[in-house]
Amino acid sequence: MTVFELRQYRTRPGQRENWVKYMEEVIIPFQTKRGMTIVGSFVGEQEDDLYVWVRRFESEEDRQRLYRDVYESDEWKNTIAPPIPDMMDRERIVITRLTPTPRSSLK
Repeated sequence: MTVFELRQYRTRPGQRENWVKYMEEVIIPFQTKRGMTIVGSFVGEQEDDLYVWVRRFESEEDRQRLYRDVYESDEWKNTIAPPIPDMMDRERIVITRLTPTPRSSLK
């Protein structure tokens, strides 16, 4: 069964532009290279610290495997992850797991 993650982040004051650039130039390319599917990436229209992205996994097993491939890699731990806390408030992350309804255009 397809699993989606709706990931909502809050950036630190004045850091959203830097965060979006880091996501689009570093994090998303790295994760897609490792096999993750990024459905979309968004910023809040009325909230200047909101960043939202959506990932799709073929199954829970697929999600677990891709998490290991990405987050346990040396490149993630040593190069990609260290700058993140300067741009994003990790304590305010909200991750919502979703499954599509029968009439959803996203599957």
